[in-house]
Amino acid sequence: MFIFAEKLLVLLRDGRKLLGTLRSFDQFANAVLEGACDRVIVRELYCDIPLGLYVIRGENVVLIGELGLNEEELPPHMTRVSVDKIRQAQKVEMEASELKGTMRKRMEFLDMD
Repeated sequence: MFIFAEKLLVLLRDGRKLLGTLRSFDQFANAVLEGACDRVIVRELYCDIPLGLYVIRGENVVLIGELGLNEEELPPHMTRVSVDKIRQAQKVEMEASELKGTMRKRMEFLDMD
């Protein structure tokens, strides 16, 4: 096992984005993040939900990227909001997506290929 101290962004199979300081990893991409947070982004809103020390199984990792310590991580038009507001925005986004899917199913009979 190797020991490092790099700031990382880890994209997981379920779509979550974790940020944290890499403390350890192995040949299977299992990783330990210190000071980890779950970054939730909905349109121009984002929130970092603290997780603390976090162990990630390698089979769930899609992508790992190093973040610059002095670089801005997000575009300037992004707005940081509270956990409650981001959860509410997620709910609205999910409901809109479900409605769109329902409408698409109802309109399939019009497809006259």
